[in-house]
Amino acid sequence: MFSLNTQLIHIRGIGPKYLRKLEKLKIETVRDLIFHFPFRYEDFSKITSIMELEPNEQATVQGFVRDIGVRQSWRKRMFITEATVADQSGAVRAIWFNQPFIASILRRGSLVNLAGKIGWDEDEIYFSNPVYEIITDERQGQPRHTARLVPIYPETKGLTSKALRFVIKPILDALELLPDSIPKEVRARTKLPEINDAMQHIHFPPSIEDADAAKRRFAFEELFIVQLINVEEKLKLAQEKAATIQWDIERVKQIIGVLPFELTFAQKRSLWEILKDIKQGKPMNRLLEGDVGSGKTVVAAVAALLVSERGHQAAFMAPTEVLAYQHFKTISDLFKGFDCGIALLTSGQQRLAFSGLEAQSKKANVIKEIDAGRVHIIIGTHALIQEKVKFNKLGLAVIDEQHRFGVSQRARLARDWQKTAKTKYYPHLLSMSATPIPRTLSLALFGDLDISIIDELPKGRQEIITQIVAPADRQNAYDFIRSEVQKGQQVFIICPLIEDSPHLEAKSVTEQYEKLKNSVFPDLRIVMLHGQMKPKEKERIMNEFRSRDHDVLVSTSVIEVGVDVPNATIMMIEGADRFGLAQLYQFRGRVGRGEYQSHCFLFTDSPAVSTHQRLRALLIAKNGFELAQKDLEIRGPGEFLGTKQSGIPDLAMKALKNLDLVKLARTEAVKIIQKDQRFKKYPLLKTRVEELRKRVYQE
Repeated sequence: MFSLNTQLIHIRGIGPKYLRKLEKLKIETVRDLIFHFPFRYEDFSKITSIMELEPNEQATVQGFVRDIGVRQSWRKRMFITEATVADQSGAVRAIWFNQPFIASILRRGSLVNLAGKIGWDEDEIYFSNPVYEIITDERQGQPRHTARLVPIYPETKGLTSKALRFVIKPILDALELLPDSIPKEVRARTKLPEINDAMQHIHFPPSIEDADAAKRRFAFEELFIVQLINVEEKLKLAQEKAATIQWDIERVKQIIGVLPFELTFAQKRSLWEILKDIKQGKPMNRLLEGDVGSGKTVVAAVAALLVSERGHQAAFMAPTEVLAYQHFKTISDLFKGFDCGIALLTSGQQRLAFSGLEAQSKKANVIKEIDAGRVHIIIGTHALIQEKVKFNKLGLAVIDEQHRFGVSQRARLARDWQKTAKTKYYPHLLSMSATPIPRTLSLALFGDLDISIIDELPKGRQEIITQIVAPADRQNAYDFIRSEVQKGQQVFIICPLIEDSPHLEAKSVTEQYEKLKNSVFPDLRIVMLHGQMKPKEKERIMNEFRSRDHDVLVSTSVIEVGVDVPNATIMMIEGADRFGLAQLYQFRGRVGRGEYQSHCFLFTDSPAVSTHQRLRALLIAKNGFELAQKDLEIRGPGEFLGTKQSGIPDLAMKALKNLDLVKLARTEAVKIIQKDQRFKKYPLLKTRVEELRKRVYQE
């Protein structure tokens, strides 16, 4: 008998060469192997008589090898193995290319199954490279590779699905009974199969219905564990204490009234939801979602100001120094004349602003001012929790583009800040995202958060004209860009890579910068920006661009989020097919923030129809949420969320598209937690939750 922890190196028949190939798929134990699930199935279940075979169809036949041999084709320099297999109705040829060893396996007189596609040549049908399997009743039960639904696995070079089936089948047959972590009552309510049946059926299903039920069972299990953690987190936070921050509605109206623009109804609604939360004395844990340019920062800033006026501090954490500085400038300008100290603290720069007056300051001095409570709103990167920063009285923590920090960081932030604060209250936590998140993902991955959505843009915002530019139209686009610059407008040009890569046919920033500067736009002022530059250099370039010292900014995705240059009216994206739709939407949102008509050009050299279909979704989507759903459908949750979410199991990731299954997992998780929050009756479930918590939350 094999256990899940049995190392494959100890299993007889699995040699060093095979082990090395399995290691490429990160398979080292029995657990790794049996949880390497098929991604599809070939239906070879029906055995067809040879006389009934039809060209271009998939079929399985059973017969005796009448003759077999190998010949060499000198013209194409390959070996051709050719056999004739016959049953009672007739005979058929089978041909394999560059597999001469088959002639020593399929001996004359052997009873075999052949499965594959039927070819047609000179009025004769034949099997081309069919799957073969010798049928010997004494040593074999049900076939593995033919005459059934045949599993097709993720493969690697030199390791085929047939080779995987060859080793998985006997291990499954000799596997000890697996404990089922899904409680019986949950399986009964959800009509899910027991784990041992599901494991057999996902690899070697009697029917496609059995395969689907097994897949659903394993997908539910992983979503269920994720949801248990979400529900646990929400309950834990509800048991903590936070500052009760009182506010006056007339004061809220006064602050909103002096803003240089009118808040939209969606902004006011979201602000109201936030203010109600921070009044409760329980830690707020809210996600503020909205389209690019919808005004999330202003909503968070007003909440931060109200918090500071009640004697508490507010912290803003951004994923990049460029965005952190942008927030510092925006909030400092908004609150000129208010008695509010604002600080910028990143690993590369630090500043202080009082009543809107900005000055550079030493890091030690900024940290001292935060500690003393003389700074009320502190803006920075992850340096806010990694540096020796002590907050005097932290009441509100805002995380911008929270998905960029990942699940583990988001889960730990409130606890980390609570440890650094002089008070032992939890801060109210507000996460913001300009990447609209489909409801399925929100419910699954952010189930511990309440959600506010800003679903309208500020008044007067013009639609951005978006076009896909083919190589033949490149010069026309360049001419249009030059004409816009001559009118006084500015241009963003985005490239996928910083330097040339031999593996990707993508325009690098350095290559494109030199080309544009010397050949395309020698008469324009062009500057380059990328993430590997020093913070002060990035800050200088962005300030110069905002001040119109440059006409064109050539950049990597460092400007994807938050950068605001109202005079920029053109976004040109090289290698647009290299980016996801949500990211392209973010890029496009960097323009269209001023009074002038803006344009977005999607450059692609790809002739693929699928590429143009995907990019056209950006042209027709009504809003970011609609586009995000399309991006999720096309690329899948893993690519949509990025590598930061890699702790989530693969099967759960794929299942995130299934809203009904996510809802079901959430419902069952709530029932279990309400019944037994400490999992005393469910030790197996407790172990699974602890394992996943370590992987995802890195505790």
